[in-house]
Amino acid sequence: MNRLIHIGFGNIVNTGKIIAIVSPESAPIKRMVQKAKESGMAIDATQGRKTKSVLVMENSQVVLSALLPETIAGRAQSGFETEAAEELT
Repeated sequence: MNRLIHIGFGNIVNTGKIIAIVSPESAPIKRMVQKAKESGMAIDATQGRKTKSVLVMENSQVVLSALLPETIAGRAQSGFETEAAEELT
């Protein structure tokens, strides 16, 4: 079952569609974000704040978030652990 996680400022994404959660600091990621913006495939969920993580989605879209990658990954992981525990009971 797909879960939704909060990525900051009331924005939510489907965990089942996330391929990667990366830091925006490297040059290849910066190029990927720029190309996504140019082609209209970028979703800016930062509310004007500094981008701290980039979520790469299944459909080639990128989602920009002001939360750290570790924070988003932790939220996604806690959901999977909860689901696994529920399946065992």
